[in-house]
Amino acid sequence: MITNQILLLLMLSILWPSAALPFTPGNIGNLFGMAESDGRILQRSKRGWMWNQFFLLEEYGGNDHQYVGKLHSNMDKGEGNVKYVLTGDGAGTLFLIDEKSGDIHATKRLDREEKAMYTLHAKVLDRNTNVELEPDTEFNIKIHDINDNAPKFAKDIYFASVPEMSEVGTSVVTVTATDADDQTYGNSAKLVYSILQGQPYFSVDSENGTIKTALPGMDREVKENYQVVIQAKDMAGQMGGLSGTTTVSITLSDVNDSPPRFANHSFRVTAVESTEIEGAIGRIKADDPDIGRNAEMEYSIVGGHDIFNIITDQTTQEGVIIIKKALDYESKKDYEFRVEVKNTYLDARFILGLQFKDYATVKVTVEDVDEPPVFTRNPYIIEVHEDTAAGSFVGVVSARDPDADNKLVKYSIDRHTDLERLFNIDSVNGTITTLKALDREMSKWHNISVVATEINNPRQTTRVPVFIKVLDVNDNAPEFAMSYDTFVCENVKAGQLIQTISAVDTDEPLVGHKFVFSISATNPNFTIEDREDNTANILTLRGGFSRREMSMYFLPVVISDNDYPIQSSTSTLIVRVCACDSRGNMQSCSPEVLPFSDGLTTGALVAILLCVIILLMIVVLFAALRRQRKKEPLIISKEDVRDNVVSYNDEGGGEEDTQAFDIGTLRNPEVMDANKLRRDIIPEMLFPFRRTSPIKDNKDVRDFINGRLQENDSDPTAPPYDSLATYAYEGSGSLAESLSSLESAATEGDQDYDYLSNWGPQFKKLAEMYIGKSPDRET
Repeated sequence: MITNQILLLLMLSILWPSAALPFTPGNIGNLFGMAESDGRILQRSKRGWMWNQFFLLEEYGGNDHQYVGKLHSNMDKGEGNVKYVLTGDGAGTLFLIDEKSGDIHATKRLDREEKAMYTLHAKVLDRNTNVELEPDTEFNIKIHDINDNAPKFAKDIYFASVPEMSEVGTSVVTVTATDADDQTYGNSAKLVYSILQGQPYFSVDSENGTIKTALPGMDREVKENYQVVIQAKDMAGQMGGLSGTTTVSITLSDVNDSPPRFANHSFRVTAVESTEIEGAIGRIKADDPDIGRNAEMEYSIVGGHDIFNIITDQTTQEGVIIIKKALDYESKKDYEFRVEVKNTYLDARFILGLQFKDYATVKVTVEDVDEPPVFTRNPYIIEVHEDTAAGSFVGVVSARDPDADNKLVKYSIDRHTDLERLFNIDSVNGTITTLKALDREMSKWHNISVVATEINNPRQTTRVPVFIKVLDVNDNAPEFAMSYDTFVCENVKAGQLIQTISAVDTDEPLVGHKFVFSISATNPNFTIEDREDNTANILTLRGGFSRREMSMYFLPVVISDNDYPIQSSTSTLIVRVCACDSRGNMQSCSPEVLPFSDGLTTGALVAILLCVIILLMIVVLFAALRRQRKKEPLIISKEDVRDNVVSYNDEGGGEEDTQAFDIGTLRNPEVMDANKLRRDIIPEMLFPFRRTSPIKDNKDVRDFINGRLQENDSDPTAPPYDSLATYAYEGSGSLAESLSSLESAATEGDQDYDYLSNWGPQFKKLAEMYIGKSPDRET
């Protein structure tokens, strides 16, 4: 059995290298069921009927069912009674076993990178009874690697940068490739890096793929970008190996190795003399091939300058020349100064041997312009007393033409700043005078604007503010600071304080106010005490005041100031007499009702009588107006349409007229014989006769008028008997019929007013009035 196994092994190693085991002591031991461990030889176990590991090259296998190995058991006598069964990874799909011979074949090509080892189990069964002849055993099929994978880089293109002027050997970037082949077997995955493009500027480490600089003094300003191609080759770089490449884009980063330089060391700038302060008049620029902060520059004037300054435009890196003081063509026309430029950031590696600054000369020429007038002062502050009369002198403003022509200037006041027209100015000499008297108490300051204009060129104007301060004059007298409510108790004693008064003055003296209080005449009831602090006390001179005698006293107080001229005024203090309690608290100030005989004077009686007469006249006039308002004419206009239109145009016959002439007889001859009552006597009927409404279907106008005439003759409430009554009937031509009450039915219940609701919103109120009175609705 052992011999057969040795021969089989030799045959497999010759014919099928994939099935041959490496002839190592360990493998031979496994082949014969023996193991070498710690120098001891182990006895063959029951599972020694097969070796525990097969080897297969990953390129083998495929459609022809490549042979892998053979299983053989000691129980197999070659009689065909033994059946081999294979289970585990890929059994039945990737690996097939011949039940009779135990040969194992691979059904397709195996890839080690997909799976490097398969674990299977083999069983030996009796073909007839399916009884296991030997316990199953586990073995491995290991896929041997071949060089079938090329190296691959993680990226197709890498980006890296290195400072310009770097020393040789400066590391730039490391690129690493990977190989899927077995790293532990052979050289299939041993990579070697080389540079295909990018020499002589860069080199690459063959073992780790680190790219380094290979050329000194690489200048970004000469060439900034480089394309480097790196190759990774397996099999340790030997012929027949596989390779992969990647591209590395290397950019030289900038360092401050170039100083700024002026392309032209002389600049000429022109500026007009009217340029405002801090205004720019020109720009100069130096060149720096560096970029970023390495190209940032700073400009300055060597030694400084009184008129000009230069600042740096951070966006364009230009030097902007600005004006510090106003230019004057008439004073100086040409200026010259020197400008220095330097980098704001310096690299210490390149300072030695280079001067990182440069200089240029700037010449400025001032151009003349037609300038507006210039005032001698700006602003003007003028003081004037408030008692200055209209037309008085206030002050003078002066302006001149700064140009060499020295043109004439005229003056004017902007009336938008002097709406009240308080001031005037002489257009020739600039003298300001008052047009009206000034009052400091109304306005302490007046701010006007004076305009100076060149006579030959009205577009050249200049404004100047003139502040006029109105000085105070003591022209106002002091007066009470407030309205005082002063009272004195009936039971007050002499010398009692009843009020403290103070004063105010709208004037403003230089040394402050000092008021003097006094009573204009000797007063037997009260006196005043000046407290010397611009206040005074009002005291009583006696006690026992009575409301019955006098309920109110008027105390004139004279208040004077101390300014010049002294101003004084008299203010009246009203003192009421009131009833007070024992503590002096006011209880009541109303005067008591007293008999006339005790103290009513003749003048008071006359005044009362006049008031009564005036009241009576007002009452009589009011009553007359009311009576006149009640009498209204029966007819306002001839066009007024009513039930009865009465016109009075017959004076009548007086007492001897036995019967008024009735013009209705002429209009209606048929009614001459009708029974009618006299109009010159009072009817005997005691109760008013109720008129009957015309019948709805009465269409004869004459019958209607006759009926009305009879009703009027028998009605005691009819108009005066010397009268003319005219009746009008509107007819029945309207679709809505008559709206007058002349054709109203005898009773309101006879009419149905529902049709009013269909006449539109104009008759809405009328419909609500009549429909609501319908008897059936009320029911």
